[in-house]
Amino acid sequence: MKYTQLGRTGLKVSRLVLGTMNFGPQTEEADSHAIMDAALDAGINFFDTANVYGWGENKGRTERIIGSWFAKGGERRDKVVLATKMYGNMAPDGDAWPNHDKLSALNIRRSVDASLKRLGTDYIDLYQFHHIDRSTPFEEIWQAIDVLVQQGKILYAGSSNFPGYKIAQANEIAARRHGTIGLVSEQCLYNLQERRAEMEVIPAARDYGLGVIPWSPLHGGLLGGVIKKEVEGGRRAGGRTAAALTDPAVRTRIQAYEDLLDKHGIEPGEAALAWLLTRPGITGPIVGPRTAEQLRSALRAVELELSEELLAGLDEIFPGPGPSPEAFAW
Repeated sequence: MKYTQLGRTGLKVSRLVLGTMNFGPQTEEADSHAIMDAALDAGINFFDTANVYGWGENKGRTERIIGSWFAKGGERRDKVVLATKMYGNMAPDGDAWPNHDKLSALNIRRSVDASLKRLGTDYIDLYQFHHIDRSTPFEEIWQAIDVLVQQGKILYAGSSNFPGYKIAQANEIAARRHGTIGLVSEQCLYNLQERRAEMEVIPAARDYGLGVIPWSPLHGGLLGGVIKKEVEGGRRAGGRTAAALTDPAVRTRIQAYEDLLDKHGIEPGEAALAWLLTRPGITGPIVGPRTAEQLRSALRAVELELSEELLAGLDEIFPGPGPSPEAFAW
């Protein structure tokens, strides 16, 4: 496994991030534990989750599965850089009281204590805001985070799904508040198919020293060899991936992508991850394996070297938007 610093911090994290969103809804607890053991054995030390994972009436289940894995001992907790997120309403469905969501100081305090209990730990390495809160000023947010850092409950704060101007605003206000470090990472949607983050989010993150953690690196499976699997009679695409492929332009693009990688003898999913690892400012993509084999495939991407010819071919199929303001102006 290869490692890098998380943004401008001294924290060393693996170039792959283990995403746990499937733990509970799609992967049972025993299999989830086996995947986490395999990830740790392979050197992945960066695990990402969120308080809402488990979804619906099972919100919080994913954190509890991770907590039961930590409880097995073997220095599991000490070896893991643990990241979780808060924002969504954690009240029981149909009983969504005010102040049970978003980024008020009250909900931040309530949410971190609940996550610590579910995770069975006394601190969280990276505590992330899952979404912007248009109603809560950053002065209040940072006051709450400062208290949690002083209490030793969290070490760093990060954002997720923030636009570039909010990253700038958050860190400018943090700098004015006793010189606190502010955001150290941004978790955003970024992959070959969806490159809009290159316009402002990634440049803002790089300017302010945030590590960028892409989620959905295979764009919901669209970049994972979906057409090839259909032809070979494997797992057929469903949901948004299947809907996307009904667009002739999208299907033509994905077919060209799979043909290019077949020519180079590289699996599509592994190439999509390896491409992200070549991008400036990227800490590591989040991989969310449902099975041990999917984890093994992701691990192969870390050692994969993409030629300049292949990188140019990928850019031709999936051209980025270019930097702003040139992407939308002159």
